[in-house]
Order: sequence, then C-alpha cells, then structure tokens
Amino acid sequence: MWSTRGIERIGLAPVVMSDGPVGVRRPDGSSSSAMLPAPSALAATWDVGAARGVGRLFAAEARRHGVHLVLAPQVNLQRTPVAGRHFECYSEDPHLTAEVAVAVVTAAQEDGVGMCVKHYVANDSETDRTRYLARVDPRTLREVYLAPFERLVAAGAWSVMGAYSGVDDGTTAAQVLEHRPLLTGVLKDEWGFDGLVVSDWVATRSVAPAVRGGLDLQMPGPDGAWGDGLGAALETGAVTEADLDDKVRRLLRLAHRVGRLTPPGDDAAYPAGRAPRPAFAVPEARETFLRELAARSTVVLQDRAGLLPLPGVENRAPLRVALLGAAAVEPFFQGGGSSFVVPDRLSYPAPALAEALPEGSHLDVVAGSRALRNPPPLDLDRCTDPVTGAPGMRLEVLDRTGAVRRAETRTRWDGWMTDLHAEDVTVRLSARVDVAEPGVHEIGVGTVGVHRVVLDGHEIAAGDVVATEDVILASAHNHPVAATARVTGSSAELVAELQVVHPVGYDRFVRAQLVHRRPGPSAEQELDAAEQAARAADVAVVVVGTTHEVESEGFDRTDLGLPGNQDELVRRVAAANPRTVVVVNAGAPVLLPWLAEVPTVLWAWLPGQEAGAALADVLTGVTEPSGRLPWTLPARAEDVPVPHAVPTDGVVDYTERLDVGYRAWERRRDTDGTASRQEPAAPFGHGLGWTTWSYEAAELLDPPADPAAGAVVRVRVRNTGPRSGREVVQVYVEPPAGTAVRDPARPVRWLGGFAVVDVAPGGTAEVDVTVPRRALQTWDAHAGWTTPSGTYRLVAGRSVRDLRCPVDVPVHGATDRPSPQERSTEEHVQGGTP
Repeated sequence: MWSTRGIERIGLAPVVMSDGPVGVRRPDGSSSSAMLPAPSALAATWDVGAARGVGRLFAAEARRHGVHLVLAPQVNLQRTPVAGRHFECYSEDPHLTAEVAVAVVTAAQEDGVGMCVKHYVANDSETDRTRYLARVDPRTLREVYLAPFERLVAAGAWSVMGAYSGVDDGTTAAQVLEHRPLLTGVLKDEWGFDGLVVSDWVATRSVAPAVRGGLDLQMPGPDGAWGDGLGAALETGAVTEADLDDKVRRLLRLAHRVGRLTPPGDDAAYPAGRAPRPAFAVPEARETFLRELAARSTVVLQDRAGLLPLPGVENRAPLRVALLGAAAVEPFFQGGGSSFVVPDRLSYPAPALAEALPEGSHLDVVAGSRALRNPPPLDLDRCTDPVTGAPGMRLEVLDRTGAVRRAETRTRWDGWMTDLHAEDVTVRLSARVDVAEPGVHEIGVGTVGVHRVVLDGHEIAAGDVVATEDVILASAHNHPVAATARVTGSSAELVAELQVVHPVGYDRFVRAQLVHRRPGPSAEQELDAAEQAARAADVAVVVVGTTHEVESEGFDRTDLGLPGNQDELVRRVAAANPRTVVVVNAGAPVLLPWLAEVPTVLWAWLPGQEAGAALADVLTGVTEPSGRLPWTLPARAEDVPVPHAVPTDGVVDYTERLDVGYRAWERRRDTDGTASRQEPAAPFGHGLGWTTWSYEAAELLDPPADPAAGAVVRVRVRNTGPRSGREVVQVYVEPPAGTAVRDPARPVRWLGGFAVVDVAPGGTAEVDVTVPRRALQTWDAHAGWTTPSGTYRLVAGRSVRDLRCPVDVPVHGATDRPSPQERSTEEHVQGGTP
C-alpha cells in the first residue's frame, strides 16, 4: 500500500511513502502526527520563511514515522472555489503557489526526505476526477497550470505524482499517465526532470501506454495493471528493457537520495549533507511553530470597530465574552480525504481563550447553530450487547454463506473496521440503545456498499450496490450521510448488516457511522440562547465555517453557502451586540451575506491542531493576524468566474484560459469599470493585520542590460499605526499599452512578486521585490517563451485592488526557444547524488 520492495543483495531498502499535505501519517496508523494548518493557510502567510519551516517539519515528521517520501505538496490551482480539495492547494495564482511550494520542497529535501509534487497536471476539481479530460490550450497550460511544476523541477524536486484525470492539450488527448508529450516530452526531456514519476493510487489503467507515456512507478502494488501485465508486455515486445532501465534508474536514484540505497560495504546512512537534523524533535517545538503559523495565517477581512485585539485585554481589564457557534465548540481542524491525520493534540477555542483572557473575565460558550447533517456519534456507553447483555455493541463477522466466523463485544467504535480477511464478506453490528431519556431520539447508520439497517424491526435503509475502490476515489467512505429514524420508549434495537469492502490496491474495511441525536433544545431555542449570551457580553465572538461533510477530497461542493443555520446565527448575534467578531473556519471561499452587518471579520482557515491557541493569540494581542488572501472571496455565487467544474460529455473545458481566479475579476473590472455589481467581497491579496500602512515610493533597482531578465523593485513602506506589524508588499505586472488589441488573451494584470517585512510603529522599511523574467513572458507553441516589447508597469500595493506605487519598465523583446536539455550519456550529478 505504501512501500516499494527492497532488494537486500544490492543494498536497496524499501522506500516508504505517506500522504501529506497537512501532516505525515505513520503508514500503519499506529501513532499520532503533527496536524498542520491547511496549505491554503500557509499560502495566506505569503511567507517563504514560514514555508521553509513547514518543509523542515515535514522532514522531521517523516523521520518520526519512518517515511521517506511525503506525497505533497499539491500545486494544482484553485481554479474554482467549489473544488473539493481547494483547501489542499495553495492559491489561485501560479507564482504564489510556486514560491510557497519551492520553499517547502527544498527545505524538506535538504533534510533528506523526498517530496512528491502532485497532481500533474490540470487536476483542479474532484467531480468525476478519475474519468474527466481537462481541455486546456497549450499557452494556458504553460503559463498557468504547468508553471508551478516547472519551478519545482528547476528547484530539484525528487518526485512528481501523475493525476487520475486526463488532458487534451489540442494535439494529444489522453490520461495523464499515458500522455507522453506532457509526461516525457515536457517534464523529463524539456525540463530535465531526473526524479521519479509516481501514479496516484490505483490510477494506472494500462501497461504499455503508461510505460511509454512516462510513468515510473505504479502505486500501490502488486495489484493493478502492472502487477502481471508488465512482464507479459516485456515478453511480447510491447515494452522494452530500455524502457524499464530508465525507470529502474530513477527508482534507485530516489532511494539513494532518501538514504535507502546503501551498497554492500558502504556504511553511509545518508547522502552527504543530508543527515537528520534536530528541528522539531520535541512536541513543544512543533506546537509553538504550528501555533504561530495558524495565527499568522489568519486574515483580517475587516475591523471597522477596532475590536482587534479585544478591547481592554492588553491592559488586563476583565471582559465578558460570548463564544458562539458550532465551530466554536467543535472546530473544523482539517479537511476530509487522504490528507487526514490523527493529531498529536487538539487545542479548542473555549479553554484556550479562557486561559488567555485577563483574570476576572467571564466566558459564555453556546453552540447556537447546527452545521452538520449527521447527528452526533452514537455513544456505546449507552448500548448493550443484545446477546450477552454486556455493555457495548455486538460485532459479528460473516462468511459468504452467512455463517458467523467470529463475534465480539465492542465498547469503542470509531466508525471503521479493518482487521478483516479474504473470507469475511459481511459484518453485522447489533446493539440495544438506551433511549429512556424523555423525548424523541434519532438513531441511524451511514455506510457504503451493500447494506441493510433495521431499527426496532423496521428497515430504515438498504442498498444493493457493491462498493469497490471507486468509493475511495470518490471519498464516499469518509463522510457517509446517515439514514435515521425517530424512536421513543426505553430502548431501541439497532441491527446493521454491512458489506466488507475489498477495493483493489487498498485494505479491506467496513464503514459504519453510527449516530444518535438525543432529546434537547430545538434549533430555534439554541439560536435564542446564543442571542441572549451575546446581548449580555462585552464582546461576542462567533465562529462559523464549513465541515468535513462539505470540504473534502472526492467531491466538489454544490454551493458556496455556509452549511446549516450559521448565517442566521451571525445576523442575530450582530443585531444583539454591536461589538461582534466573526471568525470564519473554512479552507475555501464561502459567501458572507451578513458582511456589511458585522464590524470585525477574521478568516481563520482550517487551522490544524493549534486552532484554539492560535485564535486566542490573535484575539488577545499575542500574535498579529498578518495573513493575506491567496484567492478571491466572492460576494455572490452568480459572479464567480468558474462556478463549477462539472464535466460535459466527460470534458472540463478551461474556457477562461489565462484568466484564472483574480485575473478574471480584473478583466471584468477593466471592462465594466469599478461600479460593476460584480465586485468581490474581498480581493486577492487582501488583509488588514492590526496596523495601517503607507507606501511612500517605489523605484527600479539597477536595470539590467537585458530588462527581459527580470526586475527588482524597491518599495518604501511606513507603519502608520500604533502597533508593530507585518506587511506583505505585492507587485503586480501590467502589460504594455495596446496589449488588449495585440494579445487579447493576456491578463489585465497579474502577480509578479512579493516580500514580507516587519516594521515597528512609525518606522519605515525598504523592501526589495523580485519580479522574475518569466513574469513578463508569454508562451508561443512555435517560438517558445517570448517577451513582447513595450513599457510594462510594475505596481506595488497591498492587494490586487489596492495598488499604490507604479514603476515603468521598458522592455525589448526576446525569445527563448524551447529545446530538450542535453543529457550526457553518463549519469550527471545533482546535489551530490548520481
């Protein structure tokens, strides 16, 4: 599942892989891991230093868990806000994505742990992700979607993962793993990638086409197309020994780089310069880093009432705070899907804020809202085995004939059973549930595959569709919606017969989400309680957000609304208390229809294990929330440039071409003017922090003899507020006048470079921002990379909509013709590794 096979006689040990990108799991799941903020949160820091810290943490976690290759980062772009794995991606901009990813990958690999960059390429949504064909023109591929991968190859990435989906680039339409022009022609030949191309799990569908396409390693194995097919293809001549020699060489090279190839007689455990380092070796170091990272990533969307930090906390004045919202009680720490990790610890908002507030303060905690469709998990302490009468739930494993192979009583159930064998076909769960508490109880089961659920003798759910590996690829097994029924009385008899799923390439499992909603206040009564708490408080803090039912690998969102009645909660609280702070706990954009009614709004992402401590630090003035949006926040769903990615006849058409994300919003603004109703709620790059800034000057430094080589813009900024602050200086590129006529596809403006600086109150700083040569270039299928002549405008500012200091740069045209890198017949040396 996670490991290659070793060959002892040549000193080749197994190379162990595990998922990122929010942590590194021990492949056998036997221990916990550091849970990082979502990648979109890291990108919101716009801080390559923080990104390098994440890379170092990945390396330390990999060593802690015996992992040699981390399946991260994901550098697909946030093309549409409804994409299910939006939170796993860095940004809607290729340059910001590349800068963050290069820092993560190079730092981890400096510590001897490989990173596998995914998913190559144009795999930017989840609907039918194993079948759709992304139709992308060659220029858009080069300038947008291939750009982060190209930067990472140039930086020395050791592995790339090919996507499930396919690409039609106008000349070849094929699954990525069989797309020779992209996988071999561009990645390996033109860019000179000398690392390993790994398939996404169970993505390999063919033998010879994938071999010739450029795939090096099918994962997992030995199940799958290459298990028996590769040897047969070699015998028939469909593939050649030379084809395989290159793949073997790449496997050995990766093994050497991660310290898993030690020829007999060689005592070196790691290649030179890549010995393990002590960073993050102790839990406290990990917790401190993750706490500051989560706080720094927080974006201040608005603070009209000056509620940051909370009034009086810095003077240690007692404060009454109402902490409200379902996400305040149970935050959404991490997104769903393959990136899931069991955290080393979880910091919750209520205890963290109670500890951080001044002595004598009072904290009222009320959920007030309902965000989940499923009721809470069933507590097995309320159950008895209907056969033995022992506390817990009866579990029986049945064979194909229905005979019971083994039985036991379980007192704990996390929703999964994996210790199963080939002869196990069905698992039967049965329990007598205590429902003596007066009122109506709601009980049920969520599952996948063939099943039958009976409550008090009545069938409440049944299914006859056999689950295969498709349920994993669609992530349907992670968040099954429970079928429920209402019961009253003293006890209820629950019986569920469930399929043992045996997906190709994966371990057998049974999935059963047992749920039970006990009698209690109605949704309206819960809202009333939150409103009353807000009215009695000095400050109300409302935490709203998405859930694992909404943001997950395997499916795209159907809308951008907050789930449940959370919008109603915000409106009621804001009306009850003018000093309201709303904290949005979500990885991807959601609509905020009440934005104008709330004075202070923070975007806190999916913050990882230190969620509560980080939020407390932000609210009490310990750490500045200095994040900036790495994507555009829409105000209305109908204004989103790419509202969905549902394939039409199996094709996802990238009709917006170069105008991905904020570029489309800028095109619209340039066409319609600033008075257009189609304005975003917050633009790309926006974030206020807790101080104010003026931009005093910008100049071009030492223009090179060939301006097409790029430019460095020096920007002088002043901190005009009363607190020390961190500024993200952004420089955007605007093409020469007349470009709209000569090249109408070229964006109106795009990110050219950025830099982070810390400045004391009243102080100034000069910040050098590099705009690389590629930021000025365009791709032509015949001429390659070209730099159109003209006077470019580089504009420094605080977001794409807050531009302040322009600098004009005259550029004389130039062309870089693409050619495959010349390779020596002997193995070249890169970073001391053959």
